[in-house]
Amino acid sequence: MLKITELNKAFNKKTINEKDVFKAFNIDVNKGDFITIIGSNGAGKSTLLNIISGVLPLDSGDIILDNKSITSLKEFKRTKVIGRVFQDPSLGVSPSMTILENLSMAYNKNKRFNLTKGVEKKNIEMFKELLKDLNLGLENKLDIKVSLLSGGQRQALSLIIATLSNPKLLLLDEHTAALDPKTSENIINITEKVVKEKNITTLMVTHNLKHAISVGNRLIMLHEGRIVLDVSKDEKKNLTIDKILKLFNENKDNDILSDRTLFS
Repeated sequence: MLKITELNKAFNKKTINEKDVFKAFNIDVNKGDFITIIGSNGAGKSTLLNIISGVLPLDSGDIILDNKSITSLKEFKRTKVIGRVFQDPSLGVSPSMTILENLSMAYNKNKRFNLTKGVEKKNIEMFKELLKDLNLGLENKLDIKVSLLSGGQRQALSLIIATLSNPKLLLLDEHTAALDPKTSENIINITEKVVKEKNITTLMVTHNLKHAISVGNRLIMLHEGRIVLDVSKDEKKNLTIDKILKLFNENKDNDILSDRTLFS
């Protein structure tokens, strides 16, 4: 479904500060995968999402999405098939617009431009039903400007907006990191519900190890631009926070991936 081959990316090239983030990086993501991505700061987690979404160019390599290369596609064209929710609750919405206007804009994103009104009355009930599932009371606040919502409400709305057009791929970039623990749990529950209902292939970067273990069907750990752990199914279920922390603290290289004693 998503295939990245021989990805190379460096920053500050040809300077004394040159840093290779990815060197011949490869990953295969199956359709319907919900992958949580963890790793230390500088491991390449957000950089990977930025490259997939087209925010950052790659130096070399290829990105295949649904059997089509998107390597040369501009970011705005990738948004037609890729949804994204950011850490900052304000980045996925237009704060100066109302909830209804935000939803209408997202709903019409991939449709042909015409001279009809952006907000169509026939869609209002559909939007209300979508918001009602969030259990945040947003269905009764359609005419409220998004800037007046709480961070959790904005993040929930960002998730709905990012998935409204049924993207082929959803990128979640630490989308609960800026929220308090209770709100974070609520957003994670909403995320799981939306992803499952729409069966969207999803990559979720997180520093919350509890979420990394409990959410999704597959977990990947990055270290210095390499996949040092890739587990799914029963192996993922058998992971614990202590086992993951052990991996973080070990000074191993290529043998990390083969260390199955962690799952005993």
